[in-house]
Amino acid sequence: MTTRPVLEIDGLSVAYQPHRRRPPVPAVRDVSVRIEPGETVAVVGESGSGKSTLAAAVLGLLPGTGVVTGGSITVAGRPVVGARERDLRDLRGRVVALVPQDPTVTLNPTRRIGPQVAESVRRRPDVPKRSVDAEVLEALRAAGLDEPELRARQYPHELSGGMRQRVLIAAALAGKPDLLIADEPTSALDVTVQKRILDHLEQLVTERGIALLLITHDLGVAADRADRVLVMRSGDVVESGPAATVLVAPQTEYTKELLRAAPGFSVKPREATVAASPILRVEGLVKDYALPGGRTARALDGVSFSVPKGQTLGLVGESGSGKTTALRVALGLLTPTEGRVEFDGQDITGLGWRQVRPLRKRFQLVHQNPFSALDPKFTVEQTIAEPLVSFRVGDRTSRRNRVYELLDAVDLPRSFAGRLPTELSGGQRQRVAIARALSLEPELLLLDEPVSALDVRVQEQILGLLTTLQKDLGLSYLFVSHDLAVVAGLSHRVAVLRRGKLVEEGPTTQVFEKPESEYTQELLGAIAGQRHSVVPQPIEVSRS
Repeated sequence: MTTRPVLEIDGLSVAYQPHRRRPPVPAVRDVSVRIEPGETVAVVGESGSGKSTLAAAVLGLLPGTGVVTGGSITVAGRPVVGARERDLRDLRGRVVALVPQDPTVTLNPTRRIGPQVAESVRRRPDVPKRSVDAEVLEALRAAGLDEPELRARQYPHELSGGMRQRVLIAAALAGKPDLLIADEPTSALDVTVQKRILDHLEQLVTERGIALLLITHDLGVAADRADRVLVMRSGDVVESGPAATVLVAPQTEYTKELLRAAPGFSVKPREATVAASPILRVEGLVKDYALPGGRTARALDGVSFSVPKGQTLGLVGESGSGKTTALRVALGLLTPTEGRVEFDGQDITGLGWRQVRPLRKRFQLVHQNPFSALDPKFTVEQTIAEPLVSFRVGDRTSRRNRVYELLDAVDLPRSFAGRLPTELSGGQRQRVAIARALSLEPELLLLDEPVSALDVRVQEQILGLLTTLQKDLGLSYLFVSHDLAVVAGLSHRVAVLRRGKLVEEGPTTQVFEKPESEYTQELLGAIAGQRHSVVPQPIEVSRS
């Protein structure tokens, strides 16, 4: 007896027409896919590949400028293309449900968790009103949340990122759907939390027979979790088939490029260079935060590490490990409760803003999110020149020349000088942020998750750029990340933080090949893309 596919997409084409007088812009072209009950299909591609448009079309949630120009979509035997809004509302939640990417944006911060999950439960005609609360608790429990009674009473801000993502899974599962669409469900999570979330989704697909459409830019995740993979580029499916076939023996050059750029497939620890004196040293850092009722929370507990001149120290840990607090203390933005910070042999602990300001020319910060780090009203030239203006370096002509030099250094055309951030891609924005940090010719860059918001190919380009700049300019880096695979190719040494304590520190090759801490072993084991024993030849990103 054959089962009917849960999702059937046949020759689907979607276009956007932002202006009536302009021709439509194709976003998806002639895509076909079938997903059976209990099957996971991953759609992989960079930003702009059309994968999220595909998911929106399945849900009947294309924006006003989007239109299906060809093909059909059927979910559990019910047509989506051309369906009335009333029928689509009945479909959503009960037949097909979405696990969106960002729980911070999706969850209502003013409402408790329980009532938000209850919205999905109430859409089911088989659940009487008196049973809604029990169904909510069951959905939270099924999503892997401990103490569901407590979680139902809490607000989103009282939960960790992983817990909030599980709430979104609970809300999707509460409607008992046949098809679950997970749109980058773990891209903002730590690797260990990501593994637990994906493990749970995999278990639910197996136990309940749910069909899962997994949207991701991470081929490591697709390799580990999907039965079949579709690789999209600029709206076209360039390759498809069983995951083990597509990801181990890719046929197209584009898929090979994505695989070479995926951190999980190209983990190659960087060799340490000769010993060098430290440009930054922190010793015995303790940082306590005051809590209501006279209590304190300890974010850092006796942390010590150093960044050698001309080299990179990777500071690794999950959310809440204390790595960002350590970075802020090193920058002088926070005063430690105990301990000291030295920059190039000078004790800067507790110095005031006026005292630290002259030194700030010598160390600069590159933020995590290139989409929020740049002033939207500033042109690229104004953004890069801003530190020069602030420190009164040069005149207008020399500053413009310096901007051009920096655009050359980060491989951006000089014509970009007049552009606004909205006219740049994520990778281009991050290059501008790096150019801005380099404008004062610093000796040390503090990099706070600088590639976590970027696609794997753009991520690889930025890491390669940082490696080249370090070699050419002799820069030192404190590289903060939750992902050991990303840290591997850039860092000469690695320090691992957990709950405010340093659990391991040493040369990158030593930490990766012979980790001493069980926690480090757990982080290494959580790197996506390790299920298949045969993987493509990695790109050589290591430079001593």
